[in-house]
Amino acid sequence: DDRVHKVLELGQDELVVYVAELKIDGLGIALRYRDGVLQRGVTRGDGIRGDDVTSNVRAIRSIPLGLKTAVAGDVEVRGEIFLPRVAFDRINAERRDAGEPPFANPRNAAAGTMRALDPELVLRRGLGAFLYQLVESTDEVATDSSAITSGGHGAALDQLVGWGLPVESHRGRCEGIGEVLAYCRRWADERRALPFDTDGVVVKVDSFSDRVRLGQTAKFPRWAIAFKFAAEQATTRLLRIEVNVGRTGAVTPYAVLEPVQLAGTTVQMATLHNANDVIRKDIRVGDYVLVEKAGDIIPKVVKPILGRRPKGDAASVPFVMPSSCPECDTLLERSDKEVVWRCPNEGCPAKNRCGLLHFAGRRAMNIEGLGESLVNQLIDTGLVRDVADIYGLTVDALSGLERMARKSATNLVAEIEKSKDRDFAQLLFGLGVRHVGEGAADLLARRFNGLDGLLDASLEDLEAVDGVGPVVAASVRTFLDKEQNRRLLARLRRFGVRMDSDLARAGALPQTLSGRTFVITGVLTSMSREDAKAAIEARGGKVSESVSKRTSAVVVGTDAGSKLVKARGLGIETVDEQEFRGLIND
Repeated sequence: DDRVHKVLELGQDELVVYVAELKIDGLGIALRYRDGVLQRGVTRGDGIRGDDVTSNVRAIRSIPLGLKTAVAGDVEVRGEIFLPRVAFDRINAERRDAGEPPFANPRNAAAGTMRALDPELVLRRGLGAFLYQLVESTDEVATDSSAITSGGHGAALDQLVGWGLPVESHRGRCEGIGEVLAYCRRWADERRALPFDTDGVVVKVDSFSDRVRLGQTAKFPRWAIAFKFAAEQATTRLLRIEVNVGRTGAVTPYAVLEPVQLAGTTVQMATLHNANDVIRKDIRVGDYVLVEKAGDIIPKVVKPILGRRPKGDAASVPFVMPSSCPECDTLLERSDKEVVWRCPNEGCPAKNRCGLLHFAGRRAMNIEGLGESLVNQLIDTGLVRDVADIYGLTVDALSGLERMARKSATNLVAEIEKSKDRDFAQLLFGLGVRHVGEGAADLLARRFNGLDGLLDASLEDLEAVDGVGPVVAASVRTFLDKEQNRRLLARLRRFGVRMDSDLARAGALPQTLSGRTFVITGVLTSMSREDAKAAIEARGGKVSESVSKRTSAVVVGTDAGSKLVKARGLGIETVDEQEFRGLIND
């Protein structure tokens, strides 16, 4: 609320109108209607490309095949597909009776059902849907619904209801942050009486024009935020502490527990973060421990229940981290700057397994069907030693594996072939370079236009990328300088894996604004604030939220407020929208 007031230049006594909605724990979906008739349903996927599940969407009873009101042109709406609790309990009872493992939670069941691409299964399991966003529409629809957009998000949701689309009914219009807090407190308790799972509240600025002024970061809109309910907790006994090896060689302890029900699932394992955390909390084998689900997803041990620890029990001893890797028996190492112990062996089987799974993941190369069981077989049989070997797999070789039919092998080879066209940013992220997440991979792909530019970049060039610090730059340079990694990249290129990036188009623009810092105030009529910010950054400039002596210029739109006054007081250059467009088109 403070951030919204600051960017919109509002006084603290001016109340912002928000819309609060229950956060549905399900599978993201986008629906497109043309002339009022359902045309397509697509899952969220990696945020850019999802799966076409139109046939399954048509089998969800709550999603109409046609809108109640005649609407000309295209309309796209987004929401969540979910499984009601009653249906979840019924399905798991049926699976237990059939000797099949039950689903862990309704969200997993919903996602698995949609991925099956079996409309009869969708209908039988009784999936539901709630829609929460009118994303875009053609000019015809926009003209008919101008009153909606001027009315804000709440009015848009009312229009969705009017069209016959399912919208969760407990949304609230909140005038000011006080009413938002009251809404969150209310539903923290009352949510348990709902027939579906919700893990929080999504709070959105109601006014669409205010949303444009607020803009968004690379990942999140500045006009919305998710409030997560406090995690459920349970008490159980810690049977033993084991360690796990990750793709970077990080060796971390985890707890093996007596099974306990927590947030609708049976929990038998939980994270312990790192050895220092275990020692600091004095967590010992045999203790009764408090367990919770972080974000209602990942179980973690919060603390031991010291009052239930038997006094003088000789079996109760402090945890000691093992000195060697449990997979390859290599001595573990830890730098002075880290709390994490690592296996330094590049050929460690556990590191290879985790690295392959990461590479094939949806946010990286998105190779559907390359899961944990298959990766274990590929490594154990020697068919795959590194990620480049994946692209040498054939249908005949895969058909010889246990529980791998020829049709499944053919599908997997097709998925592998399709992954070759992924952007270099996804490849870089998938390679698992230490400290390089999705954001850093995007920045590097954008700046250096793919692998060749990255190979030629010096450490100073890498550090000069806005958003890439010295730690990430050093890690990337170290990775690229290793001969074995260069050979790996060369093999991937020979297999036809894409080595350039669409993101580089912006980075290829002349850096005419390099070294200059801009502040944007007021409403721009020809572009959003986010577009203006992107245009500045693509030309080497920076954008700040506040005016200071370091500000080079202030871009002034209509209804400019205190930032314009401050700029004039400091004698800082101001440019109107027309001058700004000339500046970015120069």
